[in-house]
Amino acid sequence: MARHRVGAKAARALRLCTYSVEPGGPRLGAQCGNAVLDLARYSHLHDGLRLPPDMQGLLDAGAAAWRHAADLCRRFIAELDSHDLAQDAEAGLAYPSERVRWHAPIPRPRKDVFCLGQNYAAHAAESGSPPPPAPIYFTKPPTTIIGPGEAIPYPQGLTTRLDWEVELGAIIGVGGRDIPEARALDHVFGYTVVNDVSARELQFRTSQWFKGKSLDGSCPMGPVIITADEIPDPQRLRLRLAVNGVAKQDSNTSDMIFSVARIVADLSAGMTLEPGDCISTGTPQGVGDGRKPPEYLHPGDVVEAEIERIGVLTNPVR
Repeated sequence: MARHRVGAKAARALRLCTYSVEPGGPRLGAQCGNAVLDLARYSHLHDGLRLPPDMQGLLDAGAAAWRHAADLCRRFIAELDSHDLAQDAEAGLAYPSERVRWHAPIPRPRKDVFCLGQNYAAHAAESGSPPPPAPIYFTKPPTTIIGPGEAIPYPQGLTTRLDWEVELGAIIGVGGRDIPEARALDHVFGYTVVNDVSARELQFRTSQWFKGKSLDGSCPMGPVIITADEIPDPQRLRLRLAVNGVAKQDSNTSDMIFSVARIVADLSAGMTLEPGDCISTGTPQGVGDGRKPPEYLHPGDVVEAEIERIGVLTNPVR
């Protein structure tokens, strides 16, 4: 039985990202107003823990590191008016948001992304299925993950039914097994936006969905992880998706059949969840395959997936 009760409350309000500035590679950042703060470098200037340079390292470091990161962000924001971002950028401490390249918050997870199918009542209905009696799980491998602005590859010759699915992603912060539902949200570090891009011919050619959900670049994620203390009730979030500016999905996580807490409890039954594990909690109605007539993605399309309080995840199709 998991005994931790640290969870998201230890984070104290962070908007975390993974960013890069040429010629450097991806690094751990925090969105602070109109700036992206390099948490590891900024932590070297102040007393306290030295923070790791990547998101997985921060999640592994635990509650004390999360509190310190939040303290650093508050200190930086309080001093932002007196900061010269040009000088900060030259020192590698912080950059204007428009100058950085945004990556998926966890660019290469240790495990596949855990995903749920038909977890919204209206989506199950548009799929012609009754509500499932238990969560339907499948996974997407790490090679599917891309970040904001990166192109969703159009799989020529494999499908003409490339579909969209906006989803709430829950990031585990405190690992555990056999987690009770009443304490499940204590294990969630934060939330992000996921687009579960699906190749429908491949998905439905057998009873196993894995291949149709696992093409390279088919899991856009981001732009940030917002810590769970900023979202006390994940079952009250509006989520939307538009293609080329035209609304396709518009719903609320209150329509989930299995809540985030129920999913964490069920998934962890007999199976250990670890820091950095991502659970994509299902999509609402409005997918292309369920529309009349059906609609699908094509090269040149731009997809915007949005969840309130988290942000907008934008990706072109190429």
